[in-house]
Amino acid sequence: MVTRRQAVGAHYGLKDWLLQRVTAVLMALYTLLLLAVALWNGGFDYGLWQALFAHAAFKLATFLFMVSLLYHAWIGVRDIFMDYVKPVGVRLTLQVAAAAVLVAYLGWTIQLLWGIKA
Repeated sequence: MVTRRQAVGAHYGLKDWLLQRVTAVLMALYTLLLLAVALWNGGFDYGLWQALFAHAAFKLATFLFMVSLLYHAWIGVRDIFMDYVKPVGVRLTLQVAAAAVLVAYLGWTIQLLWGIKA
């Protein structure tokens, strides 16, 4: 006899679980990079910060950090909504709102890194 098994709880797939771990590693590496720069230079000041962001590689690393952070947050928030918000309409509304905020944060990151200078 074949029974149909329905997954309940936060079982949304190996892909999302793995991507959340990969994004956590990327964020940790970026944090270690900042810590190493701070230790090497005896702390941060405006001149060092400006010099770091003058390099395209550091801007790219910062962008990858933010993409990792936002995707990591999306997986976590989506899982919370899937687990705890039962009316489907409310859940969908919250998911759309969360996705819109995260996309806006990504746009803000792009503006800060490569935006028009006043």
